[in-house]
Amino acid sequence: MNSFIQVITTIENKGQAEQLASTIVGSRLAACAQIAGPITSTYWWNDKLETAEEWQIAFKTTQDAYAELETVLKEHHPYQVPEILAIPVLGGNVAYLKWITAEVKRAAI
Repeated sequence: MNSFIQVITTIENKGQAEQLASTIVGSRLAACAQIAGPITSTYWWNDKLETAEEWQIAFKTTQDAYAELETVLKEHHPYQVPEILAIPVLGGNVAYLKWITAEVKRAAI
């Protein structure tokens, strides 16, 4: 069975989030993308403390698809240094995990 992960990123606005979600899921690099927001992020950038409103996207995918998903995210993300975090899924509804496997193509294909 595949190893499952959630890949998290943030982006400037809802429209960009919807477009990025459509690109990734449409490419079958993730079975699902959940968009949440707006959220408030506080972070250091260029030696300055910044606060910004962002939208968060959580992609449900497999470890096998991660490398290609990361490449596509970097190509389509407007940020110079986008947040891209792969978080392991330790367990879950077996039927849901099988669904993810069925919907996500393998990166090697």
